[in-house]
Amino acid sequence: MIGPTGAVKVMVATKPVDFRKGAEGLAALVREAMNADPFCGAIYVFRAKRADRVKLIFWDGTGLCLFAKRLEDGDFRWPRIEDGVIRLSAAQLSALLEGLDWRRVHEMREMPAPAQAC
Repeated sequence: MIGPTGAVKVMVATKPVDFRKGAEGLAALVREAMNADPFCGAIYVFRAKRADRVKLIFWDGTGLCLFAKRLEDGDFRWPRIEDGVIRLSAAQLSALLEGLDWRRVHEMREMPAPAQAC
């Protein structure tokens, strides 16, 4: 899947939402429940009650985009269901959308360059 890279802001609603909602309904949830602006360029991720479904909305500069995915086999790895929002990195989002455990994806550590041998 082609996904976001770099320092994109990814916000995940941890509580399941009504999956009948479209882009406008999810944008309203971003404003009301997440206290955020759905048109700021961030990616907002929502889960259904069934753990095999995900929806994302994001503003691409010309319109509000809606992405939906249903896994044919298995479930997405979701954080514990509670009120709130968590932030993921672009790499963690990519892992989540592939059905992998995003919690095992960590930020790249900076390693010092090795000293040259004399």
